[in-house]
Amino acid sequence: MKDTRPQIIRDFAYHLGMERQMSPNTVASYCSDVMEFLKAGGTPAERVTPDEVAAYFGRISGTLSRRSQARALSALRSFFDWMVTEGGRKDNPCEGMDSPKLGRYLPEVLSVGEVNAIIGSVRTDSWTGLRDRAILEILYGCGLRVSELCSLKISSVYVDEAYVRVIGKGDKERLVPLGEMAAEAFVSYLEARPEAALPAYDDIAFLNRFGRPISRVAVFNMVRKQALLAGVRKEISPHTFRHSFATHLVENGADLRVVQEMLGHESILTTEIYTHIDSASWQREILSHHPRP
Repeated sequence: MKDTRPQIIRDFAYHLGMERQMSPNTVASYCSDVMEFLKAGGTPAERVTPDEVAAYFGRISGTLSRRSQARALSALRSFFDWMVTEGGRKDNPCEGMDSPKLGRYLPEVLSVGEVNAIIGSVRTDSWTGLRDRAILEILYGCGLRVSELCSLKISSVYVDEAYVRVIGKGDKERLVPLGEMAAEAFVSYLEARPEAALPAYDDIAFLNRFGRPISRVAVFNMVRKQALLAGVRKEISPHTFRHSFATHLVENGADLRVVQEMLGHESILTTEIYTHIDSASWQREILSHHPRP
């Protein structure tokens, strides 16, 4: 498919992906934010002023969440920094702009009972059912991102040695232990897995019904469907299993550095969110039983 984006956006995307090693999703989000800004203002990128940036964020403040505003500002800062480096501008019009104040984001977490109910709701009388069961077991058992799961290779799952080799953000490799239940579910699926549509997909673990790699959207829809069948009414996504995996490890006393390595977090600060989730559940438990909550 032909790339219809302006050349400056294509060049920026190349810079983000190749030079800054950002993930394709982040590159797409940043480029979308920049294009939205340039389209809304109508001013060529080389002539955008700080006042125009401030006016734009004043307009979107009532329609976008603070988190989305912060991401858009980060995208614009990166874009204009890149323009300065490339000689397209002498200044960054975003300098001096303050990011929206963000509260600590606490992701939705499933209880162990809810995880078991969702996994148990999958019918395993077809190869797709065995696939879905294996996907849920690995999402929760290994804490994978959905993108990591969709690109997972059969040759990267070492059942006998009980670990999975994962290629995460920035093509960084990590090893994650593979539990017994996840391993059994994966083996059962492989025994029923049909042939791939093309030789290029032979080593891709999870296929759709057309023999091609399963998509993120398909995994998302499957997770939502199984949650409804299990009677779990929380707003969840495949990432919820990753959050739940980390939270349950922390609750059970796992070392934060070990959890950081398993999740593939570059900074321990990112992993520390799970100590806050643990504290929040502890606080709710105390207050629910206190005579004067």
